[in-house]
Amino acid sequence: MSKKPLTTAHLRVLHQCFSKKCLEGEISAGDFHWHFIWAFGRGELYVEPSLGRALIQDALLRFLINADYHLEPGGDYMFTVRAKF
Repeated sequence: MSKKPLTTAHLRVLHQCFSKKCLEGEISAGDFHWHFIWAFGRGELYVEPSLGRALIQDALLRFLINADYHLEPGGDYMFTVRAKF
């Protein structure tokens, strides 16, 4: 059985605002780099630029939901994406 491709994504939380219910940060995986805003009050995730967004958006949202209360501004985090970037 062949192994599925894996890529490590690196995430940095830049800002967090509980009154606006949003989290802002940067994420990189492979040669791709994105900026994201997670409006957790509305359950919406915005990822820019659009290049490669489809590769990271679902995995990023799952990570954010699972790690929700452990994320802090200035924190660096990593998670694995089941795809080759």
